[in-house]
Amino acid sequence: MMADETEHQNRTNGAEASQEATPAAQATVQGAGADAEALAGAIAERDEFKDRLLRTLAEMENLRRRTERDVADARTYAVTNFARDMLNAADNIRRALESVPAEARSSADGAFKGLIEGIELTERDLAKTLERHGVKVVEPHGQRFDPNRHQAMFEVPNTEVPNGTVVQVVQTGYVIGDRTLRPALVGVSKGGPKPDAAKDKATDAV
Repeated sequence: MMADETEHQNRTNGAEASQEATPAAQATVQGAGADAEALAGAIAERDEFKDRLLRTLAEMENLRRRTERDVADARTYAVTNFARDMLNAADNIRRALESVPAEARSSADGAFKGLIEGIELTERDLAKTLERHGVKVVEPHGQRFDPNRHQAMFEVPNTEVPNGTVVQVVQTGYVIGDRTLRPALVGVSKGGPKPDAAKDKATDAV
C-alpha cells in the first residue's frame, strides 16, 4: 500500500515538474528564434550598407574620371574660338606670299627680299604658336576623302587614283586636339577604281 502511494506521488511530482519545465523550454526556443531573426536582420542591414558603400565608391570613381576628362578638355579646347579667329590671319599671310610670283621671289633683293622673308618668318612663328596650343594643319592631299576632316568643293575626273581621293586642296584645314577646327576645302577625284579594288590591285602587284 505504501509502495502504491509512493509511486503515485512520484508521478504527480513528475507531471508537475514537466508542466513547470515546458514554459522554460518554450522561452528558450522563442529566445533562439528571436536571436536568429535579429542575426538575419543584422546581416541584411550589413549587406545593404555594403551595397551602398560600393555604389558610392563607384560613383565617386566615375565622378573623378569625368572631372579629369572635363579638365583635360577645358585645357585642350579653351582656345578654340581664339584659334579659329587666328586662322584668318594665317590665311591672309599665306595669300600675301602666294601673290608674289615665283620669279619675282627668286630674284628679289634688298628691301623687297627682306619683306618676303619677314612674312615667311611671321607665317612660321604663327604656325608654331598655334601648334603649341594644340592646333595643327590638316594635310589631306592624296588621302581618302573624310567628311569629318574635309569639305568637298568639286570633283576632278581622274582614273589613275582611287575614287574619292583628295587631289586638290583649295583651303588648308586645321584640327585642335582630336577635333576639327576647320575642315579643309578640297577637290575629290572621280572615275577611278573603287578604293577596295585599288587596294586589292596593289596587293596583287606585291
